[in-house]
Amino acid sequence: MLVPRLHRSTLRALGLAAAAALVVASPSGADLKSQIDAGHSAAASLKSAIAAETARIQQTAGGVQAAQGRLNTVQNELSAREGQLRSVQTSLVNARDRLVVLENRLQASTRALAANLLAAYEGNQPDLVSVILDARGFSDLLEGVNFLKRMQNRDAQVLGDTRTDRAEVARQAVQLETLEKRDRALTDQILSQRNQVAALHAALLGRQIAQMSARSRDSAKLSSLNSTLKSLEAKAAAQAARAAVTHNAAVGGIAVNTGGMVQPPAGAPAAVAQVIAAGNAIATLPYIWGGGHGSFHASGYDCSGSVSYALAAAGLLSSPLDSTGFESWGDPGPGQWITVYANAGHAFMVVAGWRFDTTALAETGTRWTRTMRSTAGFVARHPPGL
Repeated sequence: MLVPRLHRSTLRALGLAAAAALVVASPSGADLKSQIDAGHSAAASLKSAIAAETARIQQTAGGVQAAQGRLNTVQNELSAREGQLRSVQTSLVNARDRLVVLENRLQASTRALAANLLAAYEGNQPDLVSVILDARGFSDLLEGVNFLKRMQNRDAQVLGDTRTDRAEVARQAVQLETLEKRDRALTDQILSQRNQVAALHAALLGRQIAQMSARSRDSAKLSSLNSTLKSLEAKAAAQAARAAVTHNAAVGGIAVNTGGMVQPPAGAPAAVAQVIAAGNAIATLPYIWGGGHGSFHASGYDCSGSVSYALAAAGLLSSPLDSTGFESWGDPGPGQWITVYANAGHAFMVVAGWRFDTTALAETGTRWTRTMRSTAGFVARHPPGL
């Protein structure tokens, strides 16, 4: 039986589903939007895999239907051939009966011929010379000659019948052998065709069952993933509602301010919005050297402490880093949404076009500013994926 392998799209969908499950199980829970996006991506892949499996099932169903039609055709041919076989078998029976009759007649002719030859040999039958010598007149001679002719004619007939019967027996034997061969050939041919088509039909049914099982498993995974997505979306909606009411919610125990001076642009990832909201919460607090390094909660923050605070709100940092530590943090180079610039003496970051930097306090009274400073001598790093 044919056992189909899982299609590549199905394997890819399962991998994405597993990845989504790992993200959901992450203890940080900070970036709900990223989790939801990953879940939707996995769900889309599963839907694509299910659609592909459905197309393959339909294709296989067409093959099953074609095989069933072929099987029906062969079965009809088999029924017709069975009628032919019955006719052949009837001919075989008649041929055997005819052969028995011919063999009996041949035996009778052979016995009669043998008896005539024996009688002629033993002298019981008169020959022409004896008839002439023993005749008592012309009429008696004529009668003897006629009798002798009748005897000779009968012997000739018996001999001819014997030859004819032997030839007929031989011909009938050949015909009987031909019929028997045809009988066997017809039977073998029909049974072979039926067995081949039945095997194909069974194999296609097996493949269809396997494909339907694979689709059923993908559908179950999609249902579970959709349930998880609903839970995450409900959690994100509740968090957004709380933030909208309080304008000073908390993420992971870190205060955020969603109503501050800087707002995330449309389409920004949830992590970016959380970094901005956390930066809003401490944007106007004073600069204190070493502030934010003993604990995320402080009355003031230095440059690397304030950057650490904002990143921690999005789950991008588990403990504060100094400026030197930021030189090897994350991935190298600028990010799409967030870039941290660090050297041995200072650290600042750019988030969605806004610079978050303690040096801006002297300019605007807040760590946020739209103006950019020189990055010469700084190492650029960014959080993975952002």
